[in-house]
Amino acid sequence: MRPLRIATRKSALALWQTEHVASLLRTLHPGLVVELVPLSTRGDEVLDRSLAAIGGKGLFLKELELAMLRGEADCAVHSLKDVPMELDGPFCLPSILQRADPFDAFVSPRHATLDDLPEAAVVGTSSLRRQAQLRAQRPDLVLRDLRGNVNTRLAKLDAGEYDAIVLACAGLMRLGFDARIRDRMAAPEWLPAPAQGAIAIEAREGDPEVAGLLAPLDDLDTRRCVEAERAMNRHLHGSCHVPVAAFATLREGGGMDLQGLVGDAASGELIRAHLAAAEAESPGQLGERVAEALLAQGARRLLGEPA
Repeated sequence: MRPLRIATRKSALALWQTEHVASLLRTLHPGLVVELVPLSTRGDEVLDRSLAAIGGKGLFLKELELAMLRGEADCAVHSLKDVPMELDGPFCLPSILQRADPFDAFVSPRHATLDDLPEAAVVGTSSLRRQAQLRAQRPDLVLRDLRGNVNTRLAKLDAGEYDAIVLACAGLMRLGFDARIRDRMAAPEWLPAPAQGAIAIEAREGDPEVAGLLAPLDDLDTRRCVEAERAMNRHLHGSCHVPVAAFATLREGGGMDLQGLVGDAASGELIRAHLAAAEAESPGQLGERVAEALLAQGARRLLGEPA
């Protein structure tokens, strides 16, 4: 059996996620040699501007996809929330792992919750989705950009540059920073990015050997939920340029609930929709229905599209 080469970004979180996938594969396939191919991406290198300003989250994928096209890697591991709604080229997502905590974390050395922050406190985040929801709940806050990996962001907080920051719970927990989570910012009041907390494996289409190795890692329940969230985002033409949030849950006995949100990072205006699907409805159909419900309430204006 030839070695399986996995492309990954070089950040501590990306390496943790890829090592996690490698460990699972070695357990599933005794004798399989798994090699990591660490690469630097433009999204990691340009830290003085927001992702929206330099081209979006797809910048985290480009170099990894090129490595697969050159034959230097067989697959790549990503945080699914960073994966564009439509993949370029001959790529697919054969495996989506069981989702970790999907919500955001309020992190502060002195304050326990968002409500506890003093007036005009400085909060760090470069996510427009997080900025919109922060402005909706606390319009008095001063919001400042915050880029870099998890360790860099925590270091800036500890250096006193911010009173609090907002990060993904899953990333903190994967790196052993559980104790830094002062408060989980959870649904229905606060919604995460579509597919937040899920790890995806990207591979070339038409490679049955690699697909066969990766298939046992696919978690159907997670795939269904993130498909609904991503379908909503796709129907809205969402990206990191606009504040879009979504969270799907499976219902006992079948079916699914999907909460969606479109916001304005400058004003804090939020438009919300929450619909349920019968068991027979596909996740994609539910996602599109929630997107249409948001559009019917005027979301096009917040998305910067003609009404």
